Order: sequence, then C-alpha cells, then structure tokens
Amino acid sequence: MAFVSVEHVTKVFPRDEGEPTVALKDINLAIEEKEFICIVGASGCGKTTLLRIIAGLETTSEGQILLSGRPIEGTDTDRGMVFQEYSLFPWKSVIDNIAFGLEMRGIPKTERREKAEKYLKIIRMEQFRDAYPHELSGGMRQRVAIARALANEPKVLLMDEPFGALDAQTRNVMQRELLEIWEETKKTVIFVTHSVDEAVFLADRIVILSPRPGKIEEVITVDLPRMRDRTAQEFAEMRKYILKIMEDSASIR
Repeated sequence: MAFVSVEHVTKVFPRDEGEPTVALKDINLAIEEKEFICIVGASGCGKTTLLRIIAGLETTSEGQILLSGRPIEGTDTDRGMVFQEYSLFPWKSVIDNIAFGLEMRGIPKTERREKAEKYLKIIRMEQFRDAYPHELSGGMRQRVAIARALANEPKVLLMDEPFGALDAQTRNVMQRELLEIWEETKKTVIFVTHSVDEAVFLADRIVILSPRPGKIEEVITVDLPRMRDRTAQEFAEMRKYILKIMEDSASIR
C-alpha cells in the first residue's frame, strides 16, 4: 500500500445560486514515503484544494485519502503545512515561532526548546534565534515557517506555493535549501506550484492537473540527478514537455 493514497477524490463546492463548482474530479494518486511530489496546473485547477484535503482542512465530496493506511479525518500533527504567506507571529522570536506548535501540544519547555534548536540548526539560522520576523528577509521568514512545520515531526510536509512571493533569485536559493532540508529530514513532501521550472528542479514526480474540474492529465517521473542544472538540455526538454501537456489540456476545454 502507498504511504499516501488518494482514492477517487472528487470535490464539489456548492453555490447559493447556479451550478455547483466541481474543483476536483476522480483524482487517484499513490505517493511513496520520502517522495518529493510537485503538483502543477493552471490557476483554479484545484491544486490547493487537493493539498487542503490532504491536510484535513477540507473534506472530500467523494472518495478518500489514506495516510499509512488510515483515512485522513481532519487536521493532525502527522501533516505539516507551509503556506505562501509566512504566517509567523510578529510578537514572537524566531525560536519561539518554531516552538509554537510544540507549545500548543503541551510539550514541556525544555523538550520543545531542544527540538526548536534542532530545526533552527537545520535551516542554518542559529544566529537569528532571538530575532523577530520584521528583522528577517522574506526567504528567512519562510525558512522559519518550514522549521516550525518540521518541528512537529510530521510524516508529510505540505507546501502551498511557499516561494511564490519571493523574487526570482531568492526563490532559486530557497529551492536549493529546501532540497538540502529534504535530504536531511527525508520527509514526504507534496508541493504545489505554478512554476514548471520549480517543479522540474525539485520533484521526484510531477502531477499535472487539467483546468477545472481538476483531473490528473499525467504523472511524470523526473529522472534527472540532483542538484539539477536549469541550463541543461535535458532540463529544458522536460520543462517543454510539461508545458506542452498543460497547453494542450487547456486548448481542448
């Protein structure tokens, strides 16, 4: 059995007037432990909706999602979520932001400090432990958000366009740093992005969703060694192939 199993998932949003909106239709996907999965597709195709269902923030209209063989029912610490917005508490220091989830779970102060320090080291921000969010760059704030999600030691890290608000250079740096964190922690990562370039750089496999209602057009294995060279011919060919699938999918609707 797959580590994360998405089985015949359909999501319909009712409307007060007019036809309901079908966001996702019959999604089936098997994700293995420690895989890095990227989900791409046009705006409104249901990428974030699927991620929120896996997180337990939304329910399915049909179908189910299993984690380690058990149905997902609501939120839990076995899944950590990183949003595009940094969502840090401005009145808390870096170390206290990282430890916040542990504090909410009632973890003793000494233990949560030890865990927070561990992930502070992983994101290489020890010298900023007592800084506040307004003193950090956008990339640094997002590193803290990632550390906060990891501090709860989830089985799956869910990332909803976490670098979308960053400038191009910082975004490239953050992608490399995320891969280094992933190599160290070996978490299963499900990462939503609009950027095909980002998906090709990061993913073991790329899931392409069609325009609404979101259906899986294709799942592509990215068989390129890391760290990947964005200027390499193989990288360009993979990106071109994925863009062609997305364009063809959009044109027939």
